[in-house]
Amino acid sequence: MSSMRNLVRELRDKTGAGILDCQTALKETGSDMDKAIDLLRQRGLAAAQKKAGRETREGIIASYIHAGSKIGVLVEVNCETDFVARNDEFQALVKDIALQIAAAHPTCIQRQDVPPQQVDRETAIYQAQANELGKPAAALEKIVQGKLEKFYQAQCLLEQSFIKDPSVTIADILTEKIAKLGENITIARFTRYQLGSE
Repeated sequence: MSSMRNLVRELRDKTGAGILDCQTALKETGSDMDKAIDLLRQRGLAAAQKKAGRETREGIIASYIHAGSKIGVLVEVNCETDFVARNDEFQALVKDIALQIAAAHPTCIQRQDVPPQQVDRETAIYQAQANELGKPAAALEKIVQGKLEKFYQAQCLLEQSFIKDPSVTIADILTEKIAKLGENITIARFTRYQLGSE
């Protein structure tokens, strides 16, 4: 019994899920920690998707000034209630997002925010590069799509790998916090300043 209690505690530490959710996941996966983590992540994603349409009118604006005072970030992250906005975990999330913006220099929040003319320009460049390789047409299309995906991953905040844990994206982190805090969370806007840059 104590070993199950230890497993539950370990799973809670790794996922932030509730005790009953952890116990259920461990029972359903035969106490396999990795499978239990995957199961909780899947259920968290489902819970987060249910909350995705809910309005987010509360939240906070956070700032981050990088050491040396040459990079600064302002970011607005919204949630549904003032109660969650004042929660330490939510505020830590917002600080992590500000740090991500300072370090990874995204230009927008999601791929829908990238201007179509910029996507067209990048696509034309990638097609020209692919054509020089002399590969079959089907392969060229895959090469162009692969490069375009990498472009989105570099430019769009939600698609970037989290600087503190590159195995997850910012979208994954948001989904996890939505499931854990029980409210929809959205990144509304951000501004990144770099000394000497427009």
